[in-house]
Amino acid sequence: MAEVKISAEPRTEFGKGAARRIRRADKVPGVVYGHGTEPVHVALPGHDLMLALKTPNVLIGLDVEGRRELVIPKAVQRDPLKGFLEHVDLLVVKRGEKVTVEVPVHTEGELAPGGNLLEHVLNALPVEAEATHIPESVTVSVEGLNAGHSVLARDITLPSGTSLAVEEDAVVLQVVAAQAEAAPEEGGEGEGEA
Repeated sequence: MAEVKISAEPRTEFGKGAARRIRRADKVPGVVYGHGTEPVHVALPGHDLMLALKTPNVLIGLDVEGRRELVIPKAVQRDPLKGFLEHVDLLVVKRGEKVTVEVPVHTEGELAPGGNLLEHVLNALPVEAEATHIPESVTVSVEGLNAGHSVLARDITLPSGTSLAVEEDAVVLQVVAAQAEAAPEEGGEGEGEA
């Protein structure tokens, strides 16, 4: 995974009013924490951060006044209606360190004929990987699966150096039979004998 470089500036003002001023300047308030260091409050460029967050578990090379840190997004808050970034928590990581993250689960292939439905029990799979080698996603084949089949966490092939951070028996996907609509009965109510 490529590292995205972003420069940030330290924040000295806190509270709703300060956060609003930061957002009006097209920046996003955030906190950088981890590895026993004191949390650092920062303002990040909104557009650059938005583009970086399009990649799940993006690795960010953060520069705060010459101090460089390697971070991953831990929590992202968005406006529920407009979707713009309101706040971000960034976790400091070190090269070679293992981190636990959730990676998106993608499917490929067609289910067996018969109108079955694929249910995503887990949209993201918890895994442990080296901080600089976090997989962007995992892909699962559902080719030919019938109703009643399940894909368990242990059935998913993970990239080298990545391990499950969830029970091996956890259901990730399951195929369920489509519910058929009941046919309307002939001679409904209101038809009485004369």
